[in-house]
Amino acid sequence: MSKSLPDLKRLNLITDRPEALAVMESLRKSLSPRGDIVSPRGRELTMKVFGEALAPVAVVDRILSDISTSGISALLRYTELLDGKKLTPETIRVSTSEMADAAAHVRPAYTSTIESVKANVLKFQKSILHHDSKPLTEIDGQIWLRYRPLNRVGVCIPGGAAAYPSSLVMTVVPAQAAGVKEIAVVVPPTEFGGYNRELLAACHILGVKEVYRVGGAQAVGALAFGVDGIKAVDKIVGPGNLFVALAKKAVFGHVDIDSIAGPSEVLLIADESANPDFIAADLISQAEHSPGSSLLVTWVPELIEAVATALEAQLLQLSRGDLARESLEQYGALVLVRDEAEAVELSNQMAPEHLHISTSNAVALSERLTNAGAIFMGHHTPVAAGDYAAGPSHVLPTGGTARWASGLTANHFLRSTSMIHLTDNGLRQIAGSITHLADVEGLTGHKSSVTVRTEKTN
Repeated sequence: MSKSLPDLKRLNLITDRPEALAVMESLRKSLSPRGDIVSPRGRELTMKVFGEALAPVAVVDRILSDISTSGISALLRYTELLDGKKLTPETIRVSTSEMADAAAHVRPAYTSTIESVKANVLKFQKSILHHDSKPLTEIDGQIWLRYRPLNRVGVCIPGGAAAYPSSLVMTVVPAQAAGVKEIAVVVPPTEFGGYNRELLAACHILGVKEVYRVGGAQAVGALAFGVDGIKAVDKIVGPGNLFVALAKKAVFGHVDIDSIAGPSEVLLIADESANPDFIAADLISQAEHSPGSSLLVTWVPELIEAVATALEAQLLQLSRGDLARESLEQYGALVLVRDEAEAVELSNQMAPEHLHISTSNAVALSERLTNAGAIFMGHHTPVAAGDYAAGPSHVLPTGGTARWASGLTANHFLRSTSMIHLTDNGLRQIAGSITHLADVEGLTGHKSSVTVRTEKTN
């Protein structure tokens, strides 16, 4: 097969497994939140704010340190320096009346859509919610696991290049399903963020009471450490840019986080039954995040040529076609493998965020695909269904972390506590095991805490 595809000259065409693994790993590393890649604009802004060309990790450390020591004054200063917005402790918070006014001025169809999606997500999240385990009584007494919601969580919503009410729904509603009482939303002070009517309306529709016009690492710091007017949270969730990801990584341990996410990614496995137009559209849908990784894996040579042709035609019709094209050229690949088994092996090694199986045996094939943030099966289940409306959250593990990590669910907003209630007889049933292990470990105090109860004189 020719390696010259229609017009997409730089789109990777891979025809052997070692090359596929090498290229895929290269794409992954280039998109990972390592913190050592700075855009020209980012370098210029860093010089302007800090007086030196700091790496993103150093920028984040500086910001978090200032927030933790100087509080609200540092938060407002960085909001002005980095976002160009001069706010006050009063104007940084979006009032409930502003959100209500926004909701009153959006189209009824939008309100209905948010309510409908909320219902889908809430129903799904509640259906999977953990409940207290049934007490075990083999040892005299009761032993069980108790679940309780976190008290307060912070939600980061992007707002740089576009407004994302879908991310609001996919983070806030799972927390609500878990029973979290206090939810604080932070969003950049931009036309797509804290001043976006649709986003503020969605906050009102969802019942969110706290919204703050602050973004980036400074928002993460405010949520983690607390500042005047913004109470510290127990957990921070939600997507964001490199600086948000690095800040979440830095505050983990002081608070909990959902993940350290990189750019969006999709891997499609397709056979001869797949529609090239569908496949092209699915590749573009992730690439338009720009950056976003889009990979097709197939054992059908004709499909690769057909998809490349469909990509060209569709990119010309989309408003974000140029952005998607650039992303496809840098982070896209069409991979020709020998057979279905090799496709499965490659996918499991890559552990993609989104895995779309566009084959005639999609459900059966999914049983062999063990590593993915979310799996979309069949020709009529685009990733967009999960992004917007199906029910599971679209906050998913990226960068190969789906080998061990999972997508955000209501259960991630719960804490489990071991509950142990023994009777006198129950303690005696296991006293021998306790004292034996305490003797082996030389922990005489542990042993004594048992024997003082079991060897007492009635």
